[in-house]
Amino acid sequence: MTKAYLIGILHDATERKNTFRISQKSKLLVSFVAEGIKSLGGNAWIYKEGKNRSVYVVEFSKSFLGNKKIITRKEKIDYIRGYFDADGGIAKNRNVRFYIYFAQKDLIDLSEVKKYLDELNISSGKIHNPSRKVDPNYWRFYIRSKSYNDFIRIIGSWHPEKRHFLRMKR
Repeated sequence: MTKAYLIGILHDATERKNTFRISQKSKLLVSFVAEGIKSLGGNAWIYKEGKNRSVYVVEFSKSFLGNKKIITRKEKIDYIRGYFDADGGIAKNRNVRFYIYFAQKDLIDLSEVKKYLDELNISSGKIHNPSRKVDPNYWRFYIRSKSYNDFIRIIGSWHPEKRHFLRMKR
């Protein structure tokens, strides 16, 4: 776990006055993030959201990340991994063509991820809006098939489900 990973995964978080909240269906991922924060010297707590929902939340103090900036190659890799674990997608059905993509409403953030991938020589397609009619502010891009193995080797995933599907592709 690194703070750069946490900054990446925050793209799927909500904010309260003093805390960040990351909610996921995957209790394993939420537990992983909480333990990672604790291993870095921070404090995090987990709870289930609602009685009848399978949504788990890890919450931690905003001050824990401070003004951390993404600068080094390793930080960029960890940031992309966190971003992918939060807002990335992957083919889960063996009967469809394999794909890896990133999607987000924040075009500037998405452009930054694409730029970092370019710096790592991981090739991706153009950022595009899949349907202006459905959502004019939703953007995505795919990793090019020639870079799947590099993405899996360099970036990978710490998300239990996504990690499983990336391993199947190898």
